[in-house]
Amino acid sequence: MDRRPLGNTGLTLPVLSFGASSLGAEFRNVDLTEAMRAVRVALDLGMDFIDTSPFYGRGMSEVLLGVALQGVPRDSYLLGTKLGRYSGTRFDFSAARVIESVEVSLERMKTDHLDFVLCHDIEFVDMKQIVEETIPQLRVLQKKGMVRFVGVSGYPMNIFRYVLDRTDLDVVLSYNHYTLQNTMLADLVPYLKGKGVGVMNAAPFSARLLTNATLPAWHKATPLVRTTAKLAAEHCAKRGVDIAQLALQFSIANPDLATCVVGSANPANVQKWADWAATPIDPALLAEVREILRPIHDWFYVEGRAENNDPGAGGVEAAGS
Repeated sequence: MDRRPLGNTGLTLPVLSFGASSLGAEFRNVDLTEAMRAVRVALDLGMDFIDTSPFYGRGMSEVLLGVALQGVPRDSYLLGTKLGRYSGTRFDFSAARVIESVEVSLERMKTDHLDFVLCHDIEFVDMKQIVEETIPQLRVLQKKGMVRFVGVSGYPMNIFRYVLDRTDLDVVLSYNHYTLQNTMLADLVPYLKGKGVGVMNAAPFSARLLTNATLPAWHKATPLVRTTAKLAAEHCAKRGVDIAQLALQFSIANPDLATCVVGSANPANVQKWADWAATPIDPALLAEVREILRPIHDWFYVEGRAENNDPGAGGVEAAGS
């Protein structure tokens, strides 16, 4: 699998990385045997960066990774987790919790160090604390060798500028913002590159919006967004292509993004995604689909505190309601 450099870290990541949120049964009940096998299949395919969080399954994802990775040489994969978000409404980015969270993650995953630790969904809190307390404590753990690289993750683009205007980061992880429907992350890349920050992309399917699957009940897509995405999926189907394939291919095509994180507890899905990644994208179909999606291009929603979000959220909502 192709690899790309990650900012100034000195590391390279595979263009597709394994997201372990599904191991926490975040989206459906999982078969534990299949979930374990999905991790090994991902590694065998070259998806050797694994992303997780104590939030996923409230610790279940980390625990299962600790089991699945037993016997796998530690230097054969990169492991990243997060901290600060522990349930849908419980956040704690205090220095004391940083220490505890990292120690617990190390124990769950049976390792002596974490390659990446990201502050998880910081848009839900006062980001001043992230800059003044959370990241400085992570830097202390970094000097101790417990953590190799430090960053933040979340939904709004504004959070990355806020933090990086005030302190240094090694990496950032953005989701739903470099897809067929939304490419706002690309607009931020020159700023991030200027800071020497490694850029991780995640969620090429935009929580099933860019698939043929039914959207989850919690999805915030407006009626216009849903209808337009369905038209795009139907157009792909007429051309004999799953829109999810096109979505994944598009999301890994940008050379400025080191990797795209995607995950499943189903090993067949992991294999399918690797196959798609190795298949050339159809430029004509891509152009047609992006034209269909143009009315909802860069539509996004509010996540977390309003003051931490980007201006203009839900810009097409009125037209679609």
